[in-house]
Amino acid sequence: MRIALIGQAAFAEKALETLHARGEEIVHVFAPPDPPSGRPDPLKRKAIELGLALSQPKSFKSDEAYQHFVSLNADLAVLAFVTIIVPERVLYAPRFKSICFHPSLLPRRRGASALNWAIIDGDRETGVSWFWPDQGIDTGPLLIQRTVAIGPDDTTGSLYFDKIFPLGIATLGEAIDLIKHGDPPAIAQDESRATYEQPCRAEQARIDFSKPADVVYNLVRGCDPQPGANAELSGRRLTLYDASLNPEAPAETAGTIVGIDGAGMRIALAGGTLTVRRVRLADSGKKLAPADLVAEGLTIRAKLT
Repeated sequence: MRIALIGQAAFAEKALETLHARGEEIVHVFAPPDPPSGRPDPLKRKAIELGLALSQPKSFKSDEAYQHFVSLNADLAVLAFVTIIVPERVLYAPRFKSICFHPSLLPRRRGASALNWAIIDGDRETGVSWFWPDQGIDTGPLLIQRTVAIGPDDTTGSLYFDKIFPLGIATLGEAIDLIKHGDPPAIAQDESRATYEQPCRAEQARIDFSKPADVVYNLVRGCDPQPGANAELSGRRLTLYDASLNPEAPAETAGTIVGIDGAGMRIALAGGTLTVRRVRLADSGKKLAPADLVAEGLTIRAKLT
């Protein structure tokens, strides 16, 4: 099958590697433009390694971009971790149109931060979807879905890399086979069940220590590694990572640091104790063990707000 691949990051790199290993004919790879740092995206590096035709467009909206896509004479476009808008005329240009990956059980949790909000909201399961994209955001008919459990201590990072990523790649092969065999599923999404999640950014990741312990813990792990759940320590932002929850609650007020040692920083919550093993203070750029920040004012009995 003649395939044009659009994507970025490790997921698109693995998708390309998988399709190439299956013997699919990759007619073109579309990777993101190089960032100011100059470090190319993994998809670009893989395309070059495999000797494939490569473009790095900033947009697909121009007539020139559309005509280029049409000229590829692709059977299918595969959108593997795409964050820019791909117009409908481009999506529909290949013979079998396009399929797109999304890390949720559509129509639930449309949007770029699906995994963050699944954990933050306390969901016990999520999944992967390959669907036929249209002009909406994650709204096209479904091709294939699979469910995964969200563990009580999963972070967005562990959920994605340990479960969603490998399942997404495995189901890509299934999706391609369904299309090759003819009459693949195209199941309309049930709009009565649809939700759209706003992007999870630093402002959504601010900790409210008046909330119950499990709510705070869900926020911390749902924002790990990005954008990082945060609080204020003496007027400076402290971002928390790699946490665990103990249901035993100390006597101190929620938000109080009750211990700092080699095991991490322990914070009193309303109904439990949060142990945090990595922190970032202000905009230092480094994740450190809490004990390493004692010189920066991180002390027992300090209060996070």
